[in-house]
Amino acid sequence: MRIPFSSLLARHRGAALPAMAPVLGLRHFGHGLLLAAALLLLPYALLGAPRPLADWRWMDVLGEGGMAALVAVWLAYLRASRPAGPVTDRLCLGMAGMLLGAYVDLLDEFWLLPKSMLWDNWLESLLTPLGMALLTWGLHLWRQEQLALARQLGPRERLFRDHRRIDALTQLGDAAYMAAQIALERQAGRPGQLLMLGWRDFDAALARRLGLAETDRLLQSAGLLLALQLRPDVLLCRYAGDRFVVLLPGAGAAEACAQAEQLRQALLGWPQGPALPVLLARAGTADPAEPEALLRRLAAHLRSCDDGHD
Repeated sequence: MRIPFSSLLARHRGAALPAMAPVLGLRHFGHGLLLAAALLLLPYALLGAPRPLADWRWMDVLGEGGMAALVAVWLAYLRASRPAGPVTDRLCLGMAGMLLGAYVDLLDEFWLLPKSMLWDNWLESLLTPLGMALLTWGLHLWRQEQLALARQLGPRERLFRDHRRIDALTQLGDAAYMAAQIALERQAGRPGQLLMLGWRDFDAALARRLGLAETDRLLQSAGLLLALQLRPDVLLCRYAGDRFVVLLPGAGAAEACAQAEQLRQALLGWPQGPALPVLLARAGTADPAEPEALLRRLAAHLRSCDDGHD
């Protein structure tokens, strides 16, 4: 049974992240932290004596208050940037423990408790280390998550990550990202091959006839289709328009030609794709030209084939 690429694309888009991810299933986790802070303040206010202003140690107030404020900002960024799950739970709980520990340290700067009361020392000694232990556990799980994502995103990023170089339409790397990858391959002394492919008369035959929205959907689906044809250590990027570029690390000319034919056949046999000829260009990464110039040369070759119907 053939799955339409429109359905596959909808799955890959996914749902938008919530404004604040729930922690342990609690969407009002932040309100719970505020309540815990208020409960910690209560015994200090009832049982302690306010320190005179002259006894305030401003360096400690600024240091401990700044620590608590920064951990609170980190926690807010974390919840706003990640979906709910076990990794998010451990990371947030760890930061919450560190936040409350820093908050208790800060309260000591404003209130004096009788020396017979030891619970505040216990809180200071337990909350921060417990939070750091939970945070470390979360970081361990986060590392495992990142390794799984790296395997999944292999044809999209390959050994180097830069969110500023992601094409907004296809979610592939852009031309600058591919140029940076070529430079990394050269620095490591690993020769490889570059492929660039696209359709003949794409702009004239499709963009004007189908409209921008349908053309964008087609390019998104084409990126997914091409990525499925590539092994994990191969990088796929969008160069511009309907041009896609592939980096084959360590490949020779014969392997590159075989891979190019596989990609060409995948696009030609794609039922939802445009019924247009597929253009191909190839070059070696060991070429002395700068990476950007090498990519422009491949694009110019495709353009000449397109204009001349070679």
